[in-house]
Amino acid sequence: MRGIGFSVLVLLVIIVLFASTYVVREWEQVVLTQFGDPVGDPVTDAGLHFKLPFIQAVNRFEKRILVWDGEKGQVTTRDKRFIWVDTTARWRIVEPLTFLQAVRTERGAQTRLDDILDGATRDIISGHKLIEVVRLTNRVLDLPPEEEGEGTSFDASPDESRERIEQGRNRLVEAILAKAHKKVPEYGIELIDVRIKRINYVEKVQRDVYARMKSERERIAERYRSEGKGKKAEIDGQRMREEKKISSEAYKKAQEIVAKADANAARIFADAYNRDPEFYAFWRTLATYKNVVGGNTTLILSPKSELYRYLESFGG
Repeated sequence: MRGIGFSVLVLLVIIVLFASTYVVREWEQVVLTQFGDPVGDPVTDAGLHFKLPFIQAVNRFEKRILVWDGEKGQVTTRDKRFIWVDTTARWRIVEPLTFLQAVRTERGAQTRLDDILDGATRDIISGHKLIEVVRLTNRVLDLPPEEEGEGTSFDASPDESRERIEQGRNRLVEAILAKAHKKVPEYGIELIDVRIKRINYVEKVQRDVYARMKSERERIAERYRSEGKGKKAEIDGQRMREEKKISSEAYKKAQEIVAKADANAARIFADAYNRDPEFYAFWRTLATYKNVVGGNTTLILSPKSELYRYLESFGG
């Protein structure tokens, strides 16, 4: 009996010892409660800790950054455009005691964040135009990468005909974060970041947006066509000027060659005439016979003609 009693005593000591200790991991923080009420300060140091057995409970909370994903909701912009906005956020528990008293669990915190972030998102977006929500800056991406310099993938140039934006989506997200950040400390939460994951348009807005995108692309294409036509006219003008210049120089050169040839031929004829005028006249007459007399040629000549004189002498 004494051995059984000792064993029972040892077992009770072990149970009490286990019930009196708890381990806090590196990514945890703990709040002790006694009959549902918080006791002492939060425990944030990792390691082995002690508590009153059986009457104190351990409530564990994450130190790590947590994710909040909101439900996609329909929002109306200031210019009466209906869009679906899907947001996400990162948050963490910085005051575990306040967190326990305000929301008790992460599920409760997610519910509060639903109300806070959805409300802030609606308030900020509904106060701005659609273009402020979907665009970041007034810069337009309108040149293909192959036309850009090394180290860049596009050229972003302002288009004065476009509707100008004053803030852009990044500024709106910052405003949503600032608005929500004012409300979360009362729950022991720190809101780290908010992002818009996706913006979808209702069907009517989609048609309007696509029409606007098409118009924008057509305007840019027309500008390129206009610039191309201007460049083509410039190139054609340069080509015609060069062609006229080449033709003029070639004609001038040809005329100079013809003039030199004519002068040389005249010189040769004159030299031949001066050496033997009678033979030269005879040779020229024979050349004329060759050109005008054929097999069926009939000539009517005057007896005084040089042609007749030589024909008569041949016949005679």
